[in-house]
Amino acid sequence: MLQERIARDGGGKKHYQVGLARHQDEVREAQRLRWQVFAEEMGARLATPEPGLDIDLYDAYCEHLLVRDPDTGEVVGTYRILSPSAAKRVGDYYTETEFDLTRLQHLRGNLVELGRSCVHPDYRDGGVITLLWAGLAEYMIRGGHDYLIGCASIGMADGGHNAVGIWNAVKDKHLSPIEWRVFPRCPLPLDSLETASVPMLPPLIKGYLRLGSYICGEPAWDPDFNTADLPILLPLKNLHPAYARRFLKQT
Repeated sequence: MLQERIARDGGGKKHYQVGLARHQDEVREAQRLRWQVFAEEMGARLATPEPGLDIDLYDAYCEHLLVRDPDTGEVVGTYRILSPSAAKRVGDYYTETEFDLTRLQHLRGNLVELGRSCVHPDYRDGGVITLLWAGLAEYMIRGGHDYLIGCASIGMADGGHNAVGIWNAVKDKHLSPIEWRVFPRCPLPLDSLETASVPMLPPLIKGYLRLGSYICGEPAWDPDFNTADLPILLPLKNLHPAYARRFLKQT
């Protein structure tokens, strides 16, 4: 159900509608936005049955969180959410296509996966992603889930040097306990790439780290998206109190 909420954008306060997709037409709106961002903007090679929409086998099992601009009627932000029970039905998490999650087996009953996060380029001022996170907080609280997992992507237009720089910058401070470590199936060749002298963290990764997320291991290379993907795990008990109050206020 879409709810009216207020977020700050570049021009002050703006009303948005936030909620889970209620029917297939709304899911297709999310898939259309994903195509625009991933295929048209980023140049990803998407194996989809319908050009113009980003569709994969996990979509049918996921819930799709939407942010809509009621002034235009357009979906301007989305996340897809795979619950523990849905992951059991589909057989695995999308993250398992990139990482060996053996050490997280004991968390599966409370492990929610986030994926396909994107925001329309005209709305990347922080307000939309804040409302997406508020919607996720409400979802986690209502479902009684304790852990969020996902892949945080770093573009590799520079050949991967920034990704190596980011890994070197975050591994000492944000690496997970060893018992939660995961392993890339297609590792980024860290030793053969020069590190960027001043790595630039994507806003989404910066946000995850501020929330209290762990990096659970070395990055994987996703050749279809041409990204280096970091495995992110957020135990809700790690959620920074300031952000917890902010998101709970939004919900």
